Amino acid sequence: MPDRNEKTLLVTGAAGHLGRRVVELLLAAGERRVIAGSRTPEALHELTGRGAEARKVDFDDAAGLDAALVGVDRLLIVSTDAVLEPGRRIAQHARAVAAAVRAGVRHVVYTSLTNPGPESPIGLAVDHRETEAALARSGLGFTILRNNIYAELLLQAGAGAVASGRLVHAAGDGAAGYVTREDCARAAAAALASADTGSQVLDVTGPEAVTQAQLAGLLAEVTGRPVQAVNVSPAQLREGMIGHGLPPALAEVLVSFDRAIAQGTLAVVSGAVEGLTGRRPTSVREFLAAHRSALVGA
Repeated sequence: MPDRNEKTLLVTGAAGHLGRRVVELLLAAGERRVIAGSRTPEALHELTGRGAEARKVDFDDAAGLDAALVGVDRLLIVSTDAVLEPGRRIAQHARAVAAAVRAGVRHVVYTSLTNPGPESPIGLAVDHRETEAALARSGLGFTILRNNIYAELLLQAGAGAVASGRLVHAAGDGAAGYVTREDCARAAAAALASADTGSQVLDVTGPEAVTQAQLAGLLAEVTGRPVQAVNVSPAQLREGMIGHGLPPALAEVLVSFDRAIAQGTLAVVSGAVEGLTGRRPTSVREFLAAHRSALVGA
């Protein structure tokens, strides 16, 4: 088994929040051969200053992907941001998987979604489902990290709920295993730096599943202001989002997450974060308390 410092690790999407944090964690852990990949490698000067190599990685450029993956042993594919372009992410991820096969990459880590099967009402679930299928067909070793909803997405809605006293949702009594982006990054860094060569699918979640009523209670507890959960229909939630200026396509994606919570497909809790990193994940209450200023508008 090669020493960890002999592996060359490549992280795609390194100019984004998750990818950048994964690179930072790998470098902090002493990994010496880390490549930060991005469509805009010129934006990675902070990471190269810390010891990472920057490469252009564009999932729309098959030939460029071949060049980007030369010498890479383990690859993290961070799902791209083309969430409002049906079919594009499927094609992008398929190119990345095919290029990994051609380059002789030993293992691929992929950031997926909790329960992305056909039963999921989430509009972008098909992107993850098809990418998982492409990895299964590829013959590569892989670790699929099915990330639950980012706790960070609670901040904007939470701030509005604290200001109005109403947490409007269409999730019914359903719950979600909200997980922080930091915990997702720590899990991804650990999976990428691992010596594991097999294939596995892991649910990456927080320590408990939280309903909207519980979330309203936590917001009230953390901020000291009254917050009530108000359940509406998906159509009403969508109309409200559009009325507040969201593009209809984005509103539909966000509402589909509430539909999934209501159906129970996101009520998943696992020990994957602690199993990969040795540290328990952050709870929703801990996360909200740490970001109280963002919730109260300080």
